[in-house]
Amino acid sequence: NVGMHEFTAAFAGSDGNKRSFHAGSRPVTMPIKTIDVPSLGDSITEGTIVDLPVAPGEYVQTDDVVVVLETDKVSVDIRAPEGGALVEVIGEVDDVVEVGSNLFRLDTDADAPETSTAPEVDEADNSLTPEPKAEAAAPAGEPTGEKPPAPKPSSPPPPSPKKASPSSGASAQPDSGPAFLGTRTERRTKMSRMRQRVAARLKDAQNTAAMLTTFQECDMGNLMEMRKRHQDAFIAKYGIKLGFMSAFVQAATAALQEVPAVNAYIDDETKEVVYREYTDISVAVASPTGLVVPVLRNTETMSFADVERNIGMYAQKAKDGTLSLDDMAGGAFTTF
Repeated sequence: NVGMHEFTAAFAGSDGNKRSFHAGSRPVTMPIKTIDVPSLGDSITEGTIVDLPVAPGEYVQTDDVVVVLETDKVSVDIRAPEGGALVEVIGEVDDVVEVGSNLFRLDTDADAPETSTAPEVDEADNSLTPEPKAEAAAPAGEPTGEKPPAPKPSSPPPPSPKKASPSSGASAQPDSGPAFLGTRTERRTKMSRMRQRVAARLKDAQNTAAMLTTFQECDMGNLMEMRKRHQDAFIAKYGIKLGFMSAFVQAATAALQEVPAVNAYIDDETKEVVYREYTDISVAVASPTGLVVPVLRNTETMSFADVERNIGMYAQKAKDGTLSLDDMAGGAFTTF
């Protein structure tokens, strides 16, 4: 913020006499920037401060983590939007802060700390410097008193590399990243006024009426037999176990493609029904703080191994506490 201020200051000198100082109209900059608590996800209105990696007075660069907040589902790193000195954090560890409230203040006019400009000696450069030989080479034609070494017999050619056996796949580790293989297109259709009214009434009924949950039984005998018969071959080829979740995800994906209305959503701003031409399915995985529901994206392009590999990756992230909000946003269907 820049404003125009005019002021007069009076102060006492060392001789006891008062002196006046007058400054005319000049712009005064206010480099202090207040950062608020951002959105922490759907239906989450507050978070708890669990870590303050930066102390007041320290300088932070753009995207440095200043505060770590924890919600019921994930931990969120609040980063500095630009470089500056941290003036204060409005709260302490274990304090609860609400979304939209002031979180910390940055002095964006502060000077960055000076870095050492002394050139560093690179070890690679040292390796390029030739080392002095222990003994100088004898001049040409001067006898050395030693017989020349006998020529070494030629070594046999190296054996050709062996092909990797199929069993070596059992030791392969699952990929660390999810396999997003397909396109993510959408199509929109305009909602009629009657459709808008029906959707509003259904939502009102959901908010006010008692909802009924039904349970359907399914014969899992064939799936259990298939899993038992192919488990060893599956582990040998992909290095992961064949579970039931991959079958559940594949079945749900086929159903969503067969009934696209279940995979659609309503855009309130444009009054349109948006039909997803891809399938994103949420799966429940255990974490130290309870169940979390990350999203498998583009499951229509995944195989059983892809599903199991991505579930394993999310389970490890949940155990390490590194799941982000993006990992749990956007699922259209959930399997437990």
